Amino acid sequence: MPNHVSPFGLDNVCKSIIVQLVRRGMDRVLLFRYALITAFVALLVVLGGQSVSSAERPDSFADLAEKLSPAVVNISTKMVVNGNNRPQMPQFPEGSPFEDFFKEFQDRGEPSRRAQSLGSGFIIDAAGIVVTNNHVIENADEISVILANDESFQAKVIGRDAKTDIAVLQIDPRDSKLTAVSFGNSDGLRVGDWVMAIGNPFGLGGTVTAGIVSARGRDIGSGPYDDFIQTDASINRGNSGGPLFNLNGEVIGINTAIFSQTGGSVGIGFAISANLATKVVGQLQDYGRTRRGWLGVFIQEVTEDIADSLGLDSAKGALIASVTEAGPADEAGLQAGDVIIRFDGKDVVKSRDLPRIVAETPVETTVDVEVVRGAERKTLSVTLGELEQAENGGLLSRSQSKEKTNDTKIANIGLTVAPLTEELAEKFDLDTGETGIVVVDVKDGSPAADKGVQPGDIIRRLNQSAITSVDKLIEGIASAKKEGRKGVLMLIESDGQTRFVQISFDE
Repeated sequence: MPNHVSPFGLDNVCKSIIVQLVRRGMDRVLLFRYALITAFVALLVVLGGQSVSSAERPDSFADLAEKLSPAVVNISTKMVVNGNNRPQMPQFPEGSPFEDFFKEFQDRGEPSRRAQSLGSGFIIDAAGIVVTNNHVIENADEISVILANDESFQAKVIGRDAKTDIAVLQIDPRDSKLTAVSFGNSDGLRVGDWVMAIGNPFGLGGTVTAGIVSARGRDIGSGPYDDFIQTDASINRGNSGGPLFNLNGEVIGINTAIFSQTGGSVGIGFAISANLATKVVGQLQDYGRTRRGWLGVFIQEVTEDIADSLGLDSAKGALIASVTEAGPADEAGLQAGDVIIRFDGKDVVKSRDLPRIVAETPVETTVDVEVVRGAERKTLSVTLGELEQAENGGLLSRSQSKEKTNDTKIANIGLTVAPLTEELAEKFDLDTGETGIVVVDVKDGSPAADKGVQPGDIIRRLNQSAITSVDKLIEGIASAKKEGRKGVLMLIESDGQTRFVQISFDE
């Protein structure tokens, strides 16, 4: 039974109460007051009943499915698979009777064949704009978009993005009238909300499934901008690229992946959030490619150990491990060891939050970046560059650190260090032009060994301060010990890459 009260039933109850009061000769003023109170209570009950009713499971998804299904399409792709896996002909003496036989066999080889795959997509513009997954159309020689009424159109790729697995296609609808759907606000989703998926699982076009939002903000390791909606709506092979709808008929996700040990649905599916997809789709339409903001830093997670070493209140933010020389962050004065806690007014709770926030910020925008440096909070203004230009220019593969002597043992962490000389550079195969403090030995079973520090590593920073001498390193470690810290945070450079490690003191 629905958990709400009929307003008509309440109306009769109110009338009955008032009639009884009149029969008992109640004063008119009191009677009027009772009538107002009764009406007010009735209104509250009715509104409360409507609220409970709206939260109930829909009686049917039929109207929604009928309205939205024409906007969902099947994506059929074809590609030529060349027969390159031919066996190599054995070497026979010239004129051998086997030579002609094997040559004829090799010449036949495996013929080229056409492979076909199926996926899903949806129309976002009646002019013929279709959204799907990049992996659905990747390497395709031909792409066909098939409507719910079996009309088929050849499609061309407007743009695609491998990082978010999104592609935008264009078809010419000719005289056909297309049905389009629009993106909704996925940030308004709550765990437990009803959702509906429409797609082409196993080639069965127009399949409708429903479920709830199981989780938000999932990181499944598919890329740097993971922000997946998890749902238990049945999603299978062929659903990829199809829409996930809310009960208002808005696309709040693009079905992309499933977790399964059998290949079929086990109730754990993932959809790209609409708010992430909207920005990527817009850029692909406008430029044919993505134009993401670029800060020019390499970051890592702030663990509890690292937070303790830096004197932070909690393990939040993104720790800068290195800064790209002449990049936006470098020009703004950000340094290795800074912890970014806010970017353009948005909190950075986990390190993985930062790449997505930066990427969604328009190129050449100037934003405020709040960092913790030492015991202070600083706000720096940064003008973002373009990630794609940095990638094409090879800036992301360069050695990132800007920071540029007898052996000394540091017993409480298990290291032996020395100033980097030409002899040590040659010994550890380092650049002879490098300077700094190099690790020459690591004690087995020591705290430093446990964190993977190796001979030949260069110590660049200690607790956010640049290290230029062995004395400064020893002084910093002694100071941390005196302050009651559990260990120290070191920025280690190894094979041209830098990372922070928290090394506890050996008790």
